Amino acid sequence: MTDLLKKAISLGWGLTIVSKEKVEDLVDDLVKRGELEPAESKQFVERLIDRGAEEQTRLKKLVNEQVQSTLQHMGLASAKEVEELARRVAELEIKVAELQQP
Repeated sequence: MTDLLKKAISLGWGLTIVSKEKVEDLVDDLVKRGELEPAESKQFVERLIDRGAEEQTRLKKLVNEQVQSTLQHMGLASAKEVEELARRVAELEIKVAELQQP
């Protein structure tokens, strides 16, 4: 069973996109083929689901880091920076309007 778990865990990235139902189907198939004991199947499903969730979190973090790096490299302003500039422009417009009044 440990070899089987190692193989499944080595799927890594693939587990991020597999639904719980698909994992359960896979494990049921392993039980039918005699590669996994029925008593171990539930625990194995849980391990695979947990591993998939971990990989999904890691993938999201990696994608986010890459996007942030690309945006910084391109010199684009962040939403926060744009919001701050819009606030400053609004304040300046108010001051200009006040100066233009007689």
